[in-house]
Amino acid sequence: IETRPPSTVNTSASMPQQHTYKKKKKKRACRVFVNRSLTLENIKCYGFDMDYTLATYKSPDYESLGFELMRDRMVSVGYPHELLRYTYDPSFPTRGLVIDTIYGNLLKVDANGNILVCSHGFHFLKGDQIHSYYPNKFIQRDDTDRFYILNTLFNLSETYLYACLVDFFTRCTRYTNLLKGYQHGDLFMSFRSMFQDVRDAMDFIHDTGVLKEQTIKNLDKYLSRDPQLPQLLTRIKEIAKVFLATNSDYNYTEPGSEIKSWRSFFDLIVVDTRKPLFFAEGTVLRQVDTVLTLRLNPTCMLADLCFLAAGSSDIVCDLLDVKGKDILYIGDHIFGDILKSKKRQGWKTFLVVPELAKELQVWEEKKNLFEEMKHLESFLAEFYKLCPGCVADVPVGLCLQVLTYRLDMSYGQMGSLLRSGSRQTLFASQLMRYADLYSSTCINLLHYPFNYLFMAPPTCTQRPPVFFHSFHSGHSSSHSFRCLTRPLPTLLHQSSLSPTILS
Repeated sequence: IETRPPSTVNTSASMPQQHTYKKKKKKRACRVFVNRSLTLENIKCYGFDMDYTLATYKSPDYESLGFELMRDRMVSVGYPHELLRYTYDPSFPTRGLVIDTIYGNLLKVDANGNILVCSHGFHFLKGDQIHSYYPNKFIQRDDTDRFYILNTLFNLSETYLYACLVDFFTRCTRYTNLLKGYQHGDLFMSFRSMFQDVRDAMDFIHDTGVLKEQTIKNLDKYLSRDPQLPQLLTRIKEIAKVFLATNSDYNYTEPGSEIKSWRSFFDLIVVDTRKPLFFAEGTVLRQVDTVLTLRLNPTCMLADLCFLAAGSSDIVCDLLDVKGKDILYIGDHIFGDILKSKKRQGWKTFLVVPELAKELQVWEEKKNLFEEMKHLESFLAEFYKLCPGCVADVPVGLCLQVLTYRLDMSYGQMGSLLRSGSRQTLFASQLMRYADLYSSTCINLLHYPFNYLFMAPPTCTQRPPVFFHSFHSGHSSSHSFRCLTRPLPTLLHQSSLSPTILS
């Protein structure tokens, strides 16, 4: 699957002569995937986040560090010492899960709020158990007071810690299990209060600098050093302006590279941005001087600045003399980096999804399971189209459930980041809606010339859906249906244009 530069573009004139590209099929792990067509030649400015984008942390070591620091903090504020027995298990959490702060459940949902997977601690609930909490197997995602979406890579350790808490108190005989929490004598501990304590522990390790301090002390253990990163930034700097916008402070950003001249890769560096507020009204702009003090300087000139702190995306555009559509912003946070920069500023967006490497690996290894699922769903769709009043054999539905389970377990206990069987997750729907481009790492831009046209696969209105009865304990239900549209989705869209892993 290849994308080609526009035929009208003079590649030799628009790119330095030393950069040559051979037209050959790229490995999937090296590809940039496309949701909306984008021409790199029109991009005048590239923006980067730092954490998990330019600074790539080693997984699961870094998530384990965050988990241990939060776990120790929870014990220090009064939680049982038995929690210290828990260690981080990277096979359990995934991004995009939703915490129900009323019942303490971890939910994996689709774009509409339909529940795909539900766990209480480390116990996965089945159909009837899920219905007892959620009669329609559906949640109102807009109820942000009750439901909290865990969208960032930093949330992985937070997700696992919350599951550990629920698991411990559910099993501990000293506590009485109630619908909305646990009772111990006169003490009632709700799931909401436990969630808030986990959130406070996460804020504590970030705000006090404990996590950053441990990271700096053990850079080789927690930080991956990609020798291609300077090459990428150098090439971009030749043809466009470059800025860094990170929520990290100056003290953490400055030692983030061993390259003494690393500042020269950027025209502008903004720390303490407080994203997503940075993409709205922002905060007061400050300039960081050489003695690490912050001073107000609303009239600073671009040529004079070294570092800026806070401010807003509007100020960045003014300083760099670029408009929203001229900017391609690259980050890993679907909400703080991608959604807000797209909706509020109209920037072009590139989402870094490190998990994509594993998603593609599983796709290659389990392609036969995807094909089996596709054929079964095609059969059922045709069956109910030709015989709408008939009931299909129960084994067909059971086979689909077994295939879905086998596929999910190939990714981890919570399944794929992007799918549950053939159904897209909430994270996948947000990725498709707000990210123009996405890849496992920003380094993959090196595999494309910077006048490249990323062409999205063409879309059209799908054929009317075909409904068939779902299966419950061997019997069909006239009140529960599953919708199939033809053609059915596969993990990779086979197109002569740019690839997208979700179409």
